[in-house]
Amino acid sequence: MGTQALRSDMGWSTADRITVRGLDLCQDVLGQLALGDFAFLEVTGRKPDAAESTVFNAILAVLVEHGMTPSAMVARLTYLGAPESMQAAIAAGLCGMGTTFAGTAEGAARLLQEALPLGTAREYDVAGTAARIVQQHRQQRLPVPGIGHPVHKPVDPRAVRLFAIAEENGLAGPYVALMQAISQEAERAFGKPGQLPVNATGAIGAIASELGLSWKLCRGLAVVSRAVGLLGHLAEEIEHPIANTLWVRTEEEASSHLVPKEPQ
Repeated sequence: MGTQALRSDMGWSTADRITVRGLDLCQDVLGQLALGDFAFLEVTGRKPDAAESTVFNAILAVLVEHGMTPSAMVARLTYLGAPESMQAAIAAGLCGMGTTFAGTAEGAARLLQEALPLGTAREYDVAGTAARIVQQHRQQRLPVPGIGHPVHKPVDPRAVRLFAIAEENGLAGPYVALMQAISQEAERAFGKPGQLPVNATGAIGAIASELGLSWKLCRGLAVVSRAVGLLGHLAEEIEHPIANTLWVRTEEEASSHLVPKEPQ
């Protein structure tokens, strides 16, 4: 059996030309496509239409910044120790994106796409499907990805706005409806009215599914977003450093009970 030929359709270059997804980088991309549209091209192999551009750029923007998060603190502290390696500081912050912080768009999209696979017929029982999903997670004592937030209650304003943008651009379909129904059913089943809203990553998972993107890519979208935010934190750290104070105060407060008391 012969060896399968290596193949990639992403791009190629010659001495005087760079081609990306069939487009000339210098003539068709630079000055023509915003970064979010370029990301859509890279991921899907085609340029977005106007509605897709608006919605995709919105889901990229929503997770850029959320204050002094653990990932932001890690990035700042890593930069404190290795200021010669900004890439390491950003990478350190990104390593903390997972099932607790920022990475749950993947879990939400997977949940939706397992219930309603991409490209399948769109007729289904929304309420019944939501009830089944919530019941399964409750029986297994697993959190339902894409709902609930420690701060944003009774709604996550980011999700509300993302769903509105999707609706305005004709991209609020069955996945958005199912994500919203899951939130409503979870609040009913767990007896927590107003406590389990669709959060930002749940909205991203639903809208990415409306765009036809596999759940396997959704954490990557969050990574793209948060990398921009971490660069912003490092820009602030350079101008107004706080990482050293964060380190010193943490060490002092965490170990204060071990320090011998001075005699009175």
